[in-house]
Amino acid sequence: MPNIKLHYLYRDGANYKQFGVVVFDNPQHLTPVYLTSLIQSKLIDGTWFYANQWQLPDLHFGTWDDEIDHTLHEFEMVEYTSEPPNTMLTLARFIQRIENTNRV
Repeated sequence: MPNIKLHYLYRDGANYKQFGVVVFDNPQHLTPVYLTSLIQSKLIDGTWFYANQWQLPDLHFGTWDDEIDHTLHEFEMVEYTSEPPNTMLTLARFIQRIENTNRV
């Protein structure tokens, strides 16, 4: 079964973007449709999440500007991939982190 690739980004108030991907091993044979639905059920205003709550790498730029920076990241998509995992975070643990998220 293919691995799972999560795409997300950080977009500051000036619309500068930093993109990130995390590839998970997929021993449970979960589908992108299932994961997308789960993630979307926990997003803030249908788009945003806190990367640290889900143990994902923070994509903020190197310096902080109070005028344009904020703490939220943006979900893009989930897809199958043949790429090897690039994280020690298991897919099961990632799902647990999502399930424990309270939307604000």
